[in-house]
This record gives sequence, structure tokens and C-alpha cells, in this order.
Amino acid sequence: MSKKLRAVLAGAGGISSSWLKPLSQRSDIVVAAVVDPVKENADRRIGEFNLNAHYYPELAAALAAENFDILLDCSIPAAHFPNALAALAHGCHVLSEKPVAESTAQVRELIAAARRADRIHAVIQNRRYLDGIVTFQQAVDRRIGRLTTLDADFYLGVHFGGFREAMEHVLLLDMAIHSFDQARLISGCNPVKVFCREWNPAGSWFRHGASAVAVFTMTDGVVFTYRGSWCAEGCSTSWACDWRAVGTEGSVRWIDDRIYGETVVERGGFRDVVKPFHPRRRKLKFTGHAGCIDEFLRCVRHGGTPQTASSDNIYSLTMVESAIRSAETGKEVDIDL
Repeated sequence: MSKKLRAVLAGAGGISSSWLKPLSQRSDIVVAAVVDPVKENADRRIGEFNLNAHYYPELAAALAAENFDILLDCSIPAAHFPNALAALAHGCHVLSEKPVAESTAQVRELIAAARRADRIHAVIQNRRYLDGIVTFQQAVDRRIGRLTTLDADFYLGVHFGGFREAMEHVLLLDMAIHSFDQARLISGCNPVKVFCREWNPAGSWFRHGASAVAVFTMTDGVVFTYRGSWCAEGCSTSWACDWRAVGTEGSVRWIDDRIYGETVVERGGFRDVVKPFHPRRRKLKFTGHAGCIDEFLRCVRHGGTPQTASSDNIYSLTMVESAIRSAETGKEVDIDL
């Protein structure tokens, strides 16, 4: 496939600029149409990124009028499922903003639809494509023996305004999937069960569930703990979390841009004797959204499955669903896919 890929962009809201910036720097794809119910939103993006694109108020009208290779879906979460089904039925590959769908049942339908159409369906999980996470994951895999424990801390005081401040389960539903997906990448494990406690602290400007603690049992016996809050003012972590991994031969930490660890060189006595290490920083050619988009387009052109395919991302989404169910019931929840 040597010709330029033709894409339709669904949704011209704020997040679409994070897609269009890397897309505008590529020569192998053209955004040929922009869909948004508000024409001013589409016109703004078309002008901002100098797109030679047609405007449509609805995706169905765009798909009926033109042929596209790809749907880039930046629409509201509730539209991701019907948009993807429609695009797959028209022979398009689909890259969606997260969440991939509103339930694992919908994701199963999308996986089946993509298989029938012989097309790729994938989701943006931009934190998989960071220099830090690749460096940290390799240190976990190579430097500390067998992984036993993985901890993530996410603490930010964020004043979004708008719909998020009225959402139920706002931290778990809108943010935690990033951290849960990171945990799966770092550990190489999938979830088995979870116990979650969720609350809304005094002083919170969110209506519901701005803080949570979750303890996941993963495959291979790894325990992953998540502590998070969107109304923690002061002493902020990064958006990618602060991480600690404990293995049978040492530990490694990732805090902001610092990644460092210690391996055991002599056991016994009151404390083990350890040797510090500082992994060599990996430098990716494409990071964040650009990394996710690049891998997706390479797989569209040359074959293969992107690591954020819906057939894999369903495990991250079920971690969110199961954590919410545990928080609502006060019980540990078994996870069975």
C-alpha cells in the first residue's frame, strides 16, 4: 500500500488537536473529511491544520459520500461503539480515543466485527509510548529478578470544569484505565481479581469518586496496587504515575524523569547489601499520541497487530469495570474474560 491513506476524523473537540499535530507531520496519510455536529468546531480544525477536508455533520453521511481507509475517532465516549461498527462495515480500519467502548460486552462485538471485516480496531493508550515507561519496563524485566509487586501512585489536583466534575466514578472511569494499562505493559500480566475502595474526600470539587485505592491480583501471582486522587492539591505526581516494582533480586523506581534501582549483591544480616543502578534512557522516535498513531499506521500498511488493539485493551477496560463493581459492592471481584 503505497498511496496516501485517506482518513475521516470524527470529533473536532479539544482532544483532536493531539491527533492532528502528529498527523500533520506525516506524508503517508491525509485527513480528507472532518465530522462534528458543530460546524464551527470542524472549521476551526480545518483552518488550524490547513486540511483539505470536507465537512460532514454526521459520520454516516461521510461514509456514504466518500471512500476512506481509516476512521480516526475523537468523538465523545458514547459514540465510539456505533462509529466503529459503522466504519468497520464500510471497510475502514479504526483508531479510537479511549475508552474503546463503554463496556467489555461492546468491545467483544467490536473485536468480532473487526475480525469479520479483516480490519484493525485499536485505541489510543498514549502512555505506552513514553521513553520512561519503555526504560522502566526493561529494567523490571532484566534487572530485579522475578517481579512480585507493582505499585502506582497518581495524585493531582485538577480543575477541569465541565462534565467530569459531575461524573460518577470519575477517577476510575475517566483516568485510571491509563494506569491500569501501564501496569499490564510493565508487568506482562493480566488481572485475576480486585478489591477497590472509592471515596470523595472533604473539599473535593468533584461530585463522586475523586479518590480510590485498588489492589489487583494479577497472573503469575503479581500484586498490583493503585492509589489515586484527582483532588490532591500539592506534592503532585506525574500524569504517568510514580511507580515502584519489587522483584526477587531487587527493586526499581520511576518518579517523573528519574528511573533508578537497587539489586541485591549479598543477603543476610539486618539488611541486604545492595548495588544501585541507573538504566540507560531509551529514546523513542515517536512518543505519546504520535507513537500510538505511528504503530497503527505501520500495521495498516504492512500487517501485524498494534499493541493497543481492542483485543488486548479489553483487559485494561475490564480492570476499570471490575474496580468499579468492587467499589460499589465492597467486595473483592473475580475477573474472568
